[in-house]
Amino acid sequence: MNLIIVSALLLLGTLFMVLASIGVLRMPDLLMRLSATTKASTLGIALMLVSAAFYFQEVAITSRVIATIIFVFLTAPISAHMIGRAAYFNKVELWEKTEIDELKGHYDLSTHRLERRIEDVTTGEDESD
Repeated sequence: MNLIIVSALLLLGTLFMVLASIGVLRMPDLLMRLSATTKASTLGIALMLVSAAFYFQEVAITSRVIATIIFVFLTAPISAHMIGRAAYFNKVELWEKTEIDELKGHYDLSTHRLERRIEDVTTGEDESD
């Protein structure tokens, strides 16, 4: 029974890693590629590590697996955000069918800071701080 669980988790993790690879090839722009690969590869790595913990069934290995999964879940989104932010600042082209660029006009490119704009809900006017 244990071998079946290990095999299922390993195959499912491999499937998510393959989906992440396909996302790199099929998505039209950098930001969509980052989204696809970050989500799918993080889940794939976690499933593969859980399969290793089930296979070995030792406290030392299980604790390392848990620590590694926590590390990957914390660092993958942050690194994808930083890569996406750097790409946006370097004006990497968005996909031509992208309808909304919510950051356009809100960033000061010299300081790399987001300008705060509060939209008044009742009147629909912008107020600058």
